[in-house]
Parts: sequence; structure tokens; C-alpha cells
Amino acid sequence: MTAGWGLLIRLCLVNAAIGGLAALPVNLFNRLMTVELALPALLPGLLVALHYGVQLTRPVWGHRSDTRGGRTPFILGGMVMVGAGVLGAAWGIQVAAASISWALTIWILSYIAIGLGIGAAGTSFLALLASVTGTRKGAAATLAWLMLIAGAIFASIGTGLALEPYSADRLVTVVAGVVTIALILCVLATWRVEGGASVAPPTQDAPLMQALRSTWADPMARRFTGFVFLSILAFYLSELIFEPFAGHVHGLSPEDSTKLSGGKDGAALLGMIGAGVLSHLRLGSLRFWAVTGCVISALGLLGLGAQLPLMPSTIALGVGNGLFVVGAVGSMMQLAAAHAKATGTRMGVFGAAQAIAAGLAGLIATGTLDLARLVLPDATAYATVFTLEAALFLAAAFVAARVMQGDGYSDATLVPGE
Repeated sequence: MTAGWGLLIRLCLVNAAIGGLAALPVNLFNRLMTVELALPALLPGLLVALHYGVQLTRPVWGHRSDTRGGRTPFILGGMVMVGAGVLGAAWGIQVAAASISWALTIWILSYIAIGLGIGAAGTSFLALLASVTGTRKGAAATLAWLMLIAGAIFASIGTGLALEPYSADRLVTVVAGVVTIALILCVLATWRVEGGASVAPPTQDAPLMQALRSTWADPMARRFTGFVFLSILAFYLSELIFEPFAGHVHGLSPEDSTKLSGGKDGAALLGMIGAGVLSHLRLGSLRFWAVTGCVISALGLLGLGAQLPLMPSTIALGVGNGLFVVGAVGSMMQLAAAHAKATGTRMGVFGAAQAIAAGLAGLIATGTLDLARLVLPDATAYATVFTLEAALFLAAAFVAARVMQGDGYSDATLVPGE
């Protein structure tokens, strides 16, 4: 059964909920720990790396949802874990005023729950989406990503507005509201989807380890995995330091820095939509969008480091990120779909590279920032990290120009909806 657009949009509300909840620990909580609690930036970096690290369990969750009673229980159960973890992390910020050691214990448990929940819910959601989309997989994947970004935008901006004036008690109340909304959306999104669609059980022609070895033996898959690792490392380097940068260097309040982060996500959304419109007119290839997105992102980062006007530099970074996502994710889908019997395995390999790079990026960014701030003014310390990230984006652009060519990419123009 191929789902209609109404069902696809409803189902993709799951990804909006995931995006909204995932944005809080990466952006808002990170800023509150670093600025309001004056903790080392490495601490939230380690916590975020922990939540990415446990997402390496994604293949396990995917296999379990294949064989143990459908996708919906894993989506809803995973989202409950994410919600509990996000609320726990907010409570930890409240507890930190009295005891950092207790707060640290709460944060570790909370970020583990967030990572496990996102792994279970996200993987099962994508599997369910793939099973009901028929020939619309490209359009469905794009819709899912747009909803993920939209969820992050609404959560960031809405939380920023609701936090005025900021207090730790108010934070817990606001986050509880966000979690409640996210869980309600997930229930509505998955209601009778599996019961109303003929979802065929997946076939597994080879054991997991054999399929992984076969994927890694493909030179194109290996090279593209390297590109994914390098580009995602660049993509996430500023993720944990962007809001603290807005507070330390530009003096923005927690609510204003959260709005700025939401604005960056909004610019990324515009970049994705712009690439889609131009692609509809047959302008631009996957390689073009990946390379252009990396270059524009690098320019935005250099603008932030040079203390050029904050908003234009932030918009440039966001638009570049959006263009990059279109090129990178589109290429990932194209390369994975070229091997029908190993599509899931290949996406799993690329996803593992992404998770490792994202976790390392947080550690590198926060560790470098802490060391730089020992000897440099705040503005120069942040500029050091932004310059490193810009250099990585330019290197990723060079790699993309070389890797995304040949038989798999020579005519890789996007079609409408992809």
C-alpha cells in the first residue's frame, strides 16, 4: 500500500517531535550549563557525545522492530524515553544550583535515555516510513527532514519565548510542556498507521555482519562514508558552542540566543526549499548543492569569527547548512538505493559514520574552546573554533567535488520532491 500525502504528513509529525526534543539538549541546555552555570564547555560536549554514542545501537533497534511486533511500539516507547531524558536534563539544571555532583548523575542518565530513545524511535520511524511510501521514498525522506528542522525551529523559538524571564524553575515547567506536546503529536502521527497499511515484513538475505562486510568492500561506499564523516564533523563543530558564543561574545540572554539558534535553523530550511525549487527547474546537481553548501557555511563561520554582523553571518551559515544537507542526504539516498537488497545496511553504515562524527565534533569543539579561553579573550577563542570548522567545510567541499562523480553521480540532478 502506498500512503497518500495526508498520511505521510501526519506520520512525519514523529520526526518533528524528535527534532523539537533533540534541539533542547544540543542548544539550550548546552548554553545554560556553559553560561548560566559557568561550567566548562567540555561537560555538555561529553554529554552530547554520550547521547550520540549510544545511538550506535540503531541497527539493534531496527532489527528488533523488524521482528518483534511492528514499528509503532518502538516509536512511542522511544519517544517516552527521549521525553523522560529531556525533562530529566532540565531538572538537572535546576538541581545544579545546590549540588553539581547530583546534577551530573542526573545528566548522565538523562542523556543516555535521550540517545537510546532517539535511536529506537528514529530508526523505527524511518523503517515504517519506507514501508508505506511506495515509489515516493525520495519525497517522503525530504518531507521527514523538513519536519525535523521545523520541529527544532518551533521548539527553539517557542521555548525561548516561554522562558522569558528565565529561571530554573520556569525551565522545568516549559520543558515539561514541550515534552507533552511532542508525545501527543507522536500518538496522533502513528495512530492506526500500521493497522491501516499493508506493511510487508522485511526480508533479510544475509546476516548483519556479512552485509556490513559486503558494503565496506564497495570502494564507492567507503569513499562516500569518508565524506560523510568529514562533512558531518564540520557540520556539528559549532552546534554546541553557537548559543554560548551568542551569550559570551554578544551578551544575548538565554531566550534570545535560543531564538537566534531557531533563526539559523529557519535559514537552513529556506536553503533546503531553495535547492528544491531550483532543482525542480533542473538547475543544480547533488554534487553542486553539497559543494556550494560547504563553501557558504564556511563563509558564514568566518563571518562569525571575524565579528561581522551577527544576523547576516548566522543566516549565511544556516542557508549553507541547508544546501549541504540537500546534497549530502540526496547523495546518500541515491547511493544506498542503488543496492536494493542492502539499502538499510548502507544507510546504517552512513548513519554510524554520522553519529561518530557528530559525537567527536562536540568533544573537539568544546575541548578546543576551553583550552583557547585559558589564554585568549572569549571572542578570539570562539573565532579559533569557527575557523577550524570553516577549514573542515572547505576540505569537505573538495572531497565532495572528487567523490560525487562517476557512474553514481554523473547525472545526479534532483527530481521534484527529492
